[in-house]
Amino acid sequence: MRVGAKSDPGRVRATNEDRYGILPNLLAVADGMGGTQAGEVASQMVIDALLLYPFSGAGAQELVAAIKAANREIYRAARQKPQWEGMGTTITAALFNGGECHIAQVGDSRAYLVRDGAIRRLTDDHSLVGELVRNGSISAQEAMLHPHRNLLTRALGTAEEVEVDVSRLALAIDDILILCTDGLTGLLTDEEILAETMRHAEPQAAAEGLVALANARGGPDNVTVIVAHLLPPVLDLPPEAELSTDLENSLALQGVSLR
Repeated sequence: MRVGAKSDPGRVRATNEDRYGILPNLLAVADGMGGTQAGEVASQMVIDALLLYPFSGAGAQELVAAIKAANREIYRAARQKPQWEGMGTTITAALFNGGECHIAQVGDSRAYLVRDGAIRRLTDDHSLVGELVRNGSISAQEAMLHPHRNLLTRALGTAEEVEVDVSRLALAIDDILILCTDGLTGLLTDEEILAETMRHAEPQAAAEGLVALANARGGPDNVTVIVAHLLPPVLDLPPEAELSTDLENSLALQGVSLR
């Protein structure tokens, strides 16, 4: 897997309250909110909690437990310091385990899957406009311009307990996963995210291109993007090795090319 990432304060805000984390088996983005510099405290807390969590292969159960523990810590911290009152954060995370990954979601950051030239959203926005889109009251395009588009219905740190959405995704060779904050999705449609991603061969270039496009449209919010490209395994053979046609064909069916 090749991974690229970019986080930027945008063209309007002086500080960046977004945070992201990357491990060999974990990708995560968080968008903080509330209080004087408290948004960045909350987003950093959940990212740190995930990066330090002793994942042992239990998948969704551990991912949800890690996020719930981070939520309690953020909630308690906000009650201890007046300047942190009301702080919170979104979290979108992907935990990899063999040929699958588990996607966890709280808030309105997003995860996407790009497969076979098409893009699919893997998460639901926990926001007022997200609910309106799902019940058919407004379109996705109208949601991007809605005056209350920043109102969340669920976030970490706002209550001692939080519900975490989690789903399982079976992975395929050449899949591309995109995790991003709403500084991107508030300005770009899903189709525009797909087009910009497909313009670039390397994930880092894709992440930088998406952030640059958001900033070119005014950059009113912090924007963070992780792009991960799942590659076929590398088969390391000595130069003198000879393979039968049957073996080569079998590997080809698995997405491994020796030519």
